[in-house]
Amino acid sequence: MILQALAEYYRALERDGKISAPGWSPVKVSFALCLGEDGTLEQVLPLQTEQSRGRKTFLAPQQIVLPAPVKRTAGVAANFLCDNSGYMLGIDNKGKPQRTRECFLACKELHEQLLGGVNSPAARSILAFFRTWEPEKAAENTFLAEDWKGILSGGNLIFRTADGFAHDDPAIRQAWENHYNRSSDGIQGVCLVTGELGPVESVHPAIKNVAGAQSSGAALVSFNAPAFCSYGKEQSLNAPTGKYAAFAYTAALNYLLADRDHVFRVGDATVVCWARGGGDLYQSLFSYAAMGQTEPAYDENDLRNMVKQLCQGNPVTYQEEKLDPDMDFYVLGLSPNAARLSVRFFLRNTFGNFLRNIQAHQERLEIVRPAYDKFETLPVWKLLSETVNQNARDKSPAPGLAGEVLRAILDNSLYPATLLNGATLRIRAEREVTRGRAAILKAYYKKLEETAKRENPDIPEEVLCVSLNENSSNVPYTLGRLFSVLEAIQAAANPGINATIKDKYFNSAASTPAVIFPILINLAQKHLKKLKGTNMGLTVFYDKQLTDLCGRMGENYPAHMNLPQQGSFQLGYYHQTQARYQKKEEKGNV
Repeated sequence: MILQALAEYYRALERDGKISAPGWSPVKVSFALCLGEDGTLEQVLPLQTEQSRGRKTFLAPQQIVLPAPVKRTAGVAANFLCDNSGYMLGIDNKGKPQRTRECFLACKELHEQLLGGVNSPAARSILAFFRTWEPEKAAENTFLAEDWKGILSGGNLIFRTADGFAHDDPAIRQAWENHYNRSSDGIQGVCLVTGELGPVESVHPAIKNVAGAQSSGAALVSFNAPAFCSYGKEQSLNAPTGKYAAFAYTAALNYLLADRDHVFRVGDATVVCWARGGGDLYQSLFSYAAMGQTEPAYDENDLRNMVKQLCQGNPVTYQEEKLDPDMDFYVLGLSPNAARLSVRFFLRNTFGNFLRNIQAHQERLEIVRPAYDKFETLPVWKLLSETVNQNARDKSPAPGLAGEVLRAILDNSLYPATLLNGATLRIRAEREVTRGRAAILKAYYKKLEETAKRENPDIPEEVLCVSLNENSSNVPYTLGRLFSVLEAIQAAANPGINATIKDKYFNSAASTPAVIFPILINLAQKHLKKLKGTNMGLTVFYDKQLTDLCGRMGENYPAHMNLPQQGSFQLGYYHQTQARYQKKEEKGNV
């Protein structure tokens, strides 16, 4: 299904002229070797372009559509018209002169084979170059000396003659296409992607730009050990993919991964998405809805209204193009695994359904927002950061958690228990219920309730609210509110105190309230007595709150509280604390 969807996307891109034809692919090139008619090297032309990333500018190789490079393993395999200095010039800095010589001879043989019968001045210049070039004298060449380090650094080189770049020469292009179309390993089979009979690709092209994978590329389909083979099928013949399909799916995936605006890094997963019909406008709106990325052409309200209309099944016009909510949409998550790629998830749905699932997730997350919090809605990365110690050197979430969370959001399925555990552990460690952690508690138990179609008595619907529910009679929720009031009383009586009751008792109050709360209530009476001498009005206010909340508790505190009950406690604490801060802000604005 993954390969079929990517191959179909390739065909859509090819129809729109956005991607190269079979046998051609974009390659990063650093220098051009300028040749005379007799094949002599007349100049080395740098092709790097100045690019910026943030505030930094740097020189980067230029991306040019060239004959598709081969997938190299341990052996020597040359590319046509473009390769590194070891193959094109017979020089490198790897310290293996014999192998470098073999690379140069392989490159020379390939160009002799493909250009030997081509009637073109550019082809004759390239053949003359390979026949006359002496690698052992390369260091004496004045043109190479100027960029010697850059040439040996591993960047790709191409040929240029008086008529232009060699890969633009019509006769040379035709020679390459003829070679590509007839070349095969001689093994015929039925392609699992297209269903057509033809040559089967034994080694698939490399996938590049996956975060954490090898810079030279990694394989999505690969079998390189006897344990992976069956019925005598070796390498990728174990899952036969035709030559066209192998090129199409890798070209489409590399195209998606090269689009920095629509590639997302979620934990250890690199996520790409695409619409069956091609184009990138669906991806742009999905980036806003799922990842919180801004779109300069529209303000927040416009984007929110577009998503709302699509969720209702209505098409919208986005950047002068109509977006169809029934368009098939795909989301693929990849993670590096040595020289291979692991598929974290692959999701298929209509564009409208994906947006509906994202909107349902955002509604579950909705909770009172502190004034200092700049996020209108909580993006996925922000949720994941709530499970990580921000003072740690490595701030990455648990492996696999990001993919599981994103899949749960897009599938509208249960959130992983590891998300709840991560947020709970950070609350216990830091004794801090942030907006993100409170939102995780609310969303997790809300979705659990929706799936089970029944209310959890330990964390009921009345607790899973956006802001403070003053009418709730839930005991753990009321205890959380009570703890927040006790904390406020201490802060009013002892401004600037170093160690508060939250620092000492928060976790034990949530787990064994019968042991802790009598101590805290007794301490609060002393604080109120101290506060009475300086602020009688505030003392009365807090005394009324204590009386009201304690009256809801009955005669006895619970001896122990389980995990959902502790979640109710933490939500009660968060709601009561935010209500207190909001009242302070309202007074300040009057």
